[in-house]
Amino acid sequence: MTLNQYTPEEPISSIATALAPAALGIVRVSGKGCLELVSKAFSRPQALLKAAGNTLVYGWILDVTNAAQPAAKIDEVMLAVYRAPKSFTGEDMVEIFCHGGPAVVTAIQNLMLKIGFRQANRGEYTFRAFINGKTDLTKAEAVKEIIDSHTDTSRSHAAGRLAGSLFEEIDSIKKLIVDTLAAIEVEIEYPEDEETIADSFDRQDIETAASRLQSLADSWRGEKLYQDGARVVLAGRTNAGKSSLFNAILKEERAIVSDIEGTTRDWLESWASINGIPVRLFDTAGLRETSDIIEAQGVEISRNLVNDADVVLYLVDSQSGMNDEDRDFIENCNEPLIIVCTKLDKCSENTGCCGVSPLEGVVSNEVRARGRLSPPIIKISSKTGVGLSELFAKISDILTAGIATERTQAGLGSARQKEAVSAALESVKHALISADDNYTLDAVVQDLEDALDSLGEVTGDVTPDDVLGSIFANFCVGK
Repeated sequence: MTLNQYTPEEPISSIATALAPAALGIVRVSGKGCLELVSKAFSRPQALLKAAGNTLVYGWILDVTNAAQPAAKIDEVMLAVYRAPKSFTGEDMVEIFCHGGPAVVTAIQNLMLKIGFRQANRGEYTFRAFINGKTDLTKAEAVKEIIDSHTDTSRSHAAGRLAGSLFEEIDSIKKLIVDTLAAIEVEIEYPEDEETIADSFDRQDIETAASRLQSLADSWRGEKLYQDGARVVLAGRTNAGKSSLFNAILKEERAIVSDIEGTTRDWLESWASINGIPVRLFDTAGLRETSDIIEAQGVEISRNLVNDADVVLYLVDSQSGMNDEDRDFIENCNEPLIIVCTKLDKCSENTGCCGVSPLEGVVSNEVRARGRLSPPIIKISSKTGVGLSELFAKISDILTAGIATERTQAGLGSARQKEAVSAALESVKHALISADDNYTLDAVVQDLEDALDSLGEVTGDVTPDDVLGSIFANFCVGK
């Protein structure tokens, strides 16, 4: 997608809702003359043309493509009218609310294309909002974040950026830099007033800017986790309770549960929320030697999934306990690992759990000598839910290790933003070094101006065309 494919003001149309049976469907149009075009296919054209912005108009969409026959009614609709500049795109807009059957929505969209609209490109509505000053890039990217969010926490973080939290933070940091540049410009005009470069401006503002930029840069790791999620793989011998735990975490019967060993031959995958963190949860085939070709392929896939996991939950039946095969897997697993003792509801105080006493003695002395600690052990019952909250807490602890999950300020929402903020941070740090080393004021000015340019890329004040094309090409056509 290139910016040449985005033609400002040209009337565009697209379906803004999923093509699936629903109560309502929406066809969205925008651009110069869009009200006039829609009025050609509307049963009450004058009511539409005279409608004020932010109002609704009732009527019918009519098939006017065959001039030789009377216009046929397609659907009973409500038209939401938005007048420039008070609209999402900053242009005149109409949203056609129709019944949500795929055939109805498609018929209306096809009619719009026949009467003069062009099919909107991906992200073109949001792009128009950007070029018309209705939004900045941080808010534009937050729109897609919200659409793609998998948990309430990730949605909440994106909503904060959509509300302007990141823009306001960047703008505040830019003001600190601009104020410093103004002070330096005065010194350049009257150099005799100060003895050294360090005396020419208040370095506290730049140090504050550097500190806040560092916080922003550090926020990306946590934000990326909440956006992209993590891979959590359930592994273990056959009949260890993997499918039961999979269902318990999802709170639905997704996997077949049976006492027959080898029931799960392929892997299942689903998104889940672990304490607000989106995770791709994998239920895998039981790990064992088998002569069954199909099951053997499933076991091999399970091992490959384990190797790519962010956290491995190794399940052990509390009644049968651990054997040498379990201990071999645990000692050789290089990914973060939690041992999960399952079927606690069938485990009494007399029989113990997992056949391990003490529990900490899971990893051999030889392995501990190499610096490997015994993995945590959590006892659960997928049937009663006992231990699940403790398991979730341990998973989230591992995934968020070294990440500041509680923030009082905005966080970054994309790798592009992280790159630009890091560049600004380096420029600000270099400005401080230049001042300390008594370089010329021009050198400090250049560093600070470079920092402003980098921050301008975050919000879209300064952004190459290819970057804009890449951003908006990832949107759906309805946005």
